[in-house]
This record gives sequence, structure tokens and C-alpha cells, in this order.
Amino acid sequence: MHKEILEDIGEKELINRLGKFMPKNQVSDDCALIKTKNENLLVNTDSLVENVHFNNITICPKDLGWKAVVSNISDLLSSGSRKTIGITISLVLPPRTEWIWIEELYKGINKALKEYGGKILGGDCCKGDDIIISITAFGIQGELELRRNACKPGDIILTTGIHGLSKLGFLIKNKTNFNNEFSLNEKLISKSIEHFCRPKVYPNFLNDLLKTRSNKKINRIGCTDSSDGLFQALQDLAIASNCKAIINYEKIPKDKNWPKGNKWDEYYFFGGEDYELVFSLPKKWANKLCKLDKDIKKIGCFVDGEPSIEFKDNKKNKLFNNTPFRHF
Repeated sequence: MHKEILEDIGEKELINRLGKFMPKNQVSDDCALIKTKNENLLVNTDSLVENVHFNNITICPKDLGWKAVVSNISDLLSSGSRKTIGITISLVLPPRTEWIWIEELYKGINKALKEYGGKILGGDCCKGDDIIISITAFGIQGELELRRNACKPGDIILTTGIHGLSKLGFLIKNKTNFNNEFSLNEKLISKSIEHFCRPKVYPNFLNDLLKTRSNKKINRIGCTDSSDGLFQALQDLAIASNCKAIINYEKIPKDKNWPKGNKWDEYYFFGGEDYELVFSLPKKWANKLCKLDKDIKKIGCFVDGEPSIEFKDNKKNKLFNNTPFRHF
């Protein structure tokens, strides 16, 4: 009999199976909710693995430390965290790792915490063949609960910014040959490398949502981040909320220097590590938020139907035949 291996199962199915050992709905979002007497906590764990997420060519240790923190805070924000309490850090390090590399890593970690809040609360160290940085972040649940399963038919789909830049930055850092079909704009190169090495998140997002909320009775909205790519974010929302996403290709925000073509559409939708928020709101609320923050763009809507993603222009649907990022 064929024995199942992780490569066959995939990350999503693995998480679903592990969820059977946990309380109901504990794995439906990136963060776990812990209810306490005074305030509810959000807890998230993210790991960066050498030669899977990074190597010494693509990113320096200081930028890696920054990115390790941001990837966790992004998950907290996408669940509605109003404040980051702190983080714990677990390191797996080869014995020959130089101290200066670790010191630079922690400088990057502290810089990100200074920018977005929180402190180092503790951690653990162990030896191994490859470097693994595993961070657990703790946040306080805000007034609005942001959950993948809270999207509704009729909601407008929005995103906080541009996708694909981190993927391009990764390719540039790896000295990918683009076949000399064109020369990349210098501003686009610089911006893409910055998005890959020093991604940013949106700590004011929750406050802006509350400022523009007309109906105070609404306390849950659909949201996730695009750490695994825009396509995966949309798919996660559609599946968790049991509705269909209709995307308007002409409305997706792109850098003005972003090249055209099928390959570049793949980088945009399947790239990952952009840490933009992808969410849905009732139409009136969406319009008010877009007026307040001009960087937030409406890219489609949810409708009744089987959980799936379609383009408004059916000619573009073949793009979704591609495979999203896989951890296994």
C-alpha cells in the first residue's frame, strides 16, 4: 500500500488533519484565539527555514530578523490584533554559525519590534544542520474580529496594496535571467528588493476600519494576508466563507513599471511574501475606507456559488490553472 508523504498531502491538508487534535475551528485562521477573563489573546507561530525561505545570497541576517517578525505581525493584524504584546524566538543553528550573524539577526528583530510594537519575551536554542527561525507572537484581539470565514456574498473584495513585488525582489536577489526580453526599470528593481527584504505591514488598518464603519453591529469581517500569494489568499477566503470570488483583472493595483505578460501575471498572483491584507466589506463601508486610504483598492466581489475564484473577464481564467506556493 502506498504510504502518504508530506509532498503528496500538501500543507493545507496537513493542517486540516492536525486540526482534528485541536478545538473546533482552531486552524481556520493563521492565529489561534485564546479567551481570557480580561482580554482575548491572539497567538501566531511562523518559521523561516534555511534553503526554503532564505539563504545567505538572498538576504542578510538583519533583514531576515526584520522579516521574521513582520511575517508574524502580519498574521496578527489579519486577525484583528490591536496590539502586539511580544514574541518568543526558537533558533535551530549549526554549531559553526558565527556570533555576528546571530547578533545582526537580533538587531533586525529589535528594529521591527521598535517599529510595530512588542518585546522579546524568551525562547530556545538548539543545534541542527540548517538554520530555522521560529517565532511565536502574542497580540490582543481588537474590537473587530477579522476571520477568513466571515466573507459574505455581496461583499466587496479589497487589498491594501500591490502584489508580486516580493517575488520579483527574490528573483533579482537570486540573479534570475529574464532572457533579456526587456530591461527592468531601476525604480521597480529597488522597490522589489525592499519589499522582499524589508516588507511592511499596516498597524493603522484596524483603526481605519473602525473609523469608517457605519453599522456598529458588524463586528466580524473576512480577512487574511497574502504571505502565500494573492491567489492563495483569495482561495482561503472563498473556501472558509463558502462563496465565490469574482476578480476584476483591470482593477488589481500594479506598479506602473510592472511588465506585461502571462509570466508576470503568475508572479503577481502566485508570488507570496507581500504581506498585503486581502479582505471584504459591505459596499458602503468599502467606499468609505477607500476614500480614507487611497492605497486600498477594490478588486472584486464575493457572490453565491461553489468556493472558487473567477475573473470577470473569462479569458483570464486560465491563469488560475497554475499551482500556488507549496511548503512541501
